[in-house]
Amino acid sequence: MEAREPSITKTFGILTAGGDCPGLNAAIRGVCRAAYDRYHMNILGITNGYRGLIDGDVRPLAPEDFSGILTRGGTILGTSREKPFKSSEIGEDKVRAIKENYNKHKLDCLVVLGGNGTNTTGYLLAQEGLNILGLPKTIDNDIEGTERSFGFHSAIAICTDAIDRLHSIAASHNRVMVIETMGHKAGWLALYAGIAGGGDVILIPEIPYDIKAIGRHLNSRAGEGKSFSIVVVAEGALSAEEAKMEKKDRKKYRMETGLPSIAYRVAREIEEETGMETRATVLGYVQRGGIPSASDRVLATRLGTAAADLLARGEYGKMVAQLGSGIAPVDLSVPAGKIKKVPRDDPLLDTAIAVGTCLGV
Repeated sequence: MEAREPSITKTFGILTAGGDCPGLNAAIRGVCRAAYDRYHMNILGITNGYRGLIDGDVRPLAPEDFSGILTRGGTILGTSREKPFKSSEIGEDKVRAIKENYNKHKLDCLVVLGGNGTNTTGYLLAQEGLNILGLPKTIDNDIEGTERSFGFHSAIAICTDAIDRLHSIAASHNRVMVIETMGHKAGWLALYAGIAGGGDVILIPEIPYDIKAIGRHLNSRAGEGKSFSIVVVAEGALSAEEAKMEKKDRKKYRMETGLPSIAYRVAREIEEETGMETRATVLGYVQRGGIPSASDRVLATRLGTAAADLLARGEYGKMVAQLGSGIAPVDLSVPAGKIKKVPRDDPLLDTAIAVGTCLGV
């Protein structure tokens, strides 16, 4: 296909950073196919996130590299959690190396696919004079400036499937099952999966829980002849007592419990409060694995092709976002250093309450 118009960007680099998730390869494909087929750009793939740009681990990408990857999980470029601005002295050397390799390879722009940390680093590199475009990736859906991040829908499906499977175990053994999802600072995944999976209790970081309120709810269910219950808890959830503590005191308190995560703490608290047999399941990294859902494939492709259009027009310093039913750029300063949390007036919370779900209060 002939180029629609001359592209301002002639050569760009692309990297994936932070935790992997379904949809990264679909997004890489979207950016690269549109940039190559429509605008004839040169594409350089950067291995293992920002670490690859620091080390100069850069290679040209040809059509055969980004063909046939739409349904693949993970990322063909590899990833790392390298944070070049993390410490001042070492950070200065890393940022210097990034800028040198950016110029050495004659990049007109760097496209970064990642979550809060990745796009924040992108913003900081833009302040250093580099041309940056960001794409929002995370199963937590906690990136400010976009209504949805690719990877989120796939993770909801994985978590919901796990909850569905644990329902039959809970019913067979007359137990309370506590299922822990990811979501360290934001509860979007636990909230969506909890509603989709019919969770009787959903606990998220934004609403500190009262174990007595949970106990009353579970006892009420038992009194109605419901012999089992499902509790969905985000990994960052905390009790009302913990919410009053300083971070270091909370960390010390949790270490003293001798329990590995919030699911086990909540399970023990439920047993102590109600006497009900309770088991904990931590879903862990399975939430980030496997092929992307159809919805995430579409979203990642839309974001990727929109990024190619921005590259062609030379519109840098942006993150491509989903806004309503459309795709549009927002300034990289919007997501930088921020976490999109579940607001207390979010309609989905009322939806959960309306169908009888306890939110821990």
